[in-house]
Amino acid sequence: MPSTIQIRTAQEKDLPAIVAIHNQAILRPYTNAYTELFKPEDRLAWFEQHSGNCPIFVAIEEDEVTGWLSVGPYRSGRAALSHTKEVSYYVHEAHQKKGIATLLLHHAMNSINELDTKVYIAVVLDKNIPSIKLLEKNRFKLWGHLPGVAYFNDVPCGHYYFGWQPE
Repeated sequence: MPSTIQIRTAQEKDLPAIVAIHNQAILRPYTNAYTELFKPEDRLAWFEQHSGNCPIFVAIEEDEVTGWLSVGPYRSGRAALSHTKEVSYYVHEAHQKKGIATLLLHHAMNSINELDTKVYIAVVLDKNIPSIKLLEKNRFKLWGHLPGVAYFNDVPCGHYYFGWQPE
């Protein structure tokens, strides 16, 4: 993994790059369940909700955002689940296979205590093999499967639920 990559908390100036990376993933089949592209202004409220113990981390290489990971509430409003957070991550297609997703995931895992969190959940489409391999490689365990809950052009796809807790 390149040592020139830095991980930091996202700033509002990073939002256009975050959205561009997310839109790249939306255009690729089975990377997420979104089907419509976003504009940065569409995601401003979402971005502003990611503060405190639910940050967005960005990977920076040569002053460019090359990937991001969000830590978000899992089933917001349910107090018993307040220490469980959902992680989502995306890497710019020109920077994939450089270990950026692993760096982002490790940063979030190493930050779990300071984020007042005990469990991370990752919800992944069951056809997203690269993401499944990333989670398995980083000690996330398969905790559940919801078959056929998503449809892409009438083709069913399921959701895997992966979880991780520090030992």
